[in-house]
Amino acid sequence: MINDYSLSFNQDEKAATQAVDGMTVLAYRPKAGTASRFVFESVIDGICRMAWEQLDSDDVMRVAKAYYYFSIQFRENLEIARALRPDDAKLAELWEGECDTDNLSPWPDVAAVGERMNHDEFMRRLLDFHAAGRDERLTEAGRDYLERTRQIGDAARAASIASYEDGGLSRVFSAMLRAPHWNGKVQRAFRFFLEQHIRFDSDDGTGHGSLSRHLPVDDRILPLWIAFRDLLTRAVPKLATVAAVTRRAPRQPVLRPQLRLV
Repeated sequence: MINDYSLSFNQDEKAATQAVDGMTVLAYRPKAGTASRFVFESVIDGICRMAWEQLDSDDVMRVAKAYYYFSIQFRENLEIARALRPDDAKLAELWEGECDTDNLSPWPDVAAVGERMNHDEFMRRLLDFHAAGRDERLTEAGRDYLERTRQIGDAARAASIASYEDGGLSRVFSAMLRAPHWNGKVQRAFRFFLEQHIRFDSDDGTGHGSLSRHLPVDDRILPLWIAFRDLLTRAVPKLATVAAVTRRAPRQPVLRPQLRLV
C-alpha cells in the first residue's frame, strides 16, 4: 500500500510510447525516488491504476462522455482563475490555448479547417456520433458531477488548473490510452484529443504546464480530483478496481496556511 502512494504528481521525465496504430504519443512517468506531497496526488495515482486495458470501444466513449463534463468544469475553473488574476499573462496565454482556439482543427466532421472553439465543444461534437452522447444515465452522472464541483470554493477551483495542466492530466490521458480499442471514427477523434493534450501540456518551457505551475496548490483541490475519479467509475464501473479506488486517504490532507490567488 505504501508503494501505491509513492508516485510523484510532478512529472520530470517524458517518454514516447506507441499508440495502437503506430502513432507516437507522449506519456509521462514519475521520476525515481520521488514521493507525493499531497493526498490529491494519490487520487491521480489511483485513476492511473484503473483497469483501462479492459475497456471496449463503447466503454471508451463512455469515458469520453464523462470527460466532456470534466472539460466543462476545467473551462469554468480557468474562467475563475482569470477573474481572480485578471493581469496574469500566463493564464491569458493558457486561455488562448484551451478556449476559442483552433489548435484541435481540423478534424473530420468535428472541426473545420481553422475553426476556433472551446475544447469542451470539440468533445460535445464528437459525442454526437455515438450512443454515449445520448445516454441519459451518463448525462445525469455528468450533471451531478458539475453540481458537486460548483459547490467548491473559487480559490480551490482556480488553483486546480495547476494540478491539471502541470502533469496531472497528462498522466491520466496516458493511462486512458492504455485502452486497446480505438478503431471507430469517434474513438479516433477522442484519442486525437487526448494525444494533442499530452503535447499541449508537455514540460518544455512553452507547454501549458509552464503557464499554470505558478498557481499555489494544496489539498483544498482534493475534492475536485475525487469527484473526477467518481465520475469515471460511475460512467464505467469496471474501472473501479480495488487497486484504483480507495475511500480512505493514506494520510491527512496537506493544507497551506492560506491558499490565495489574489
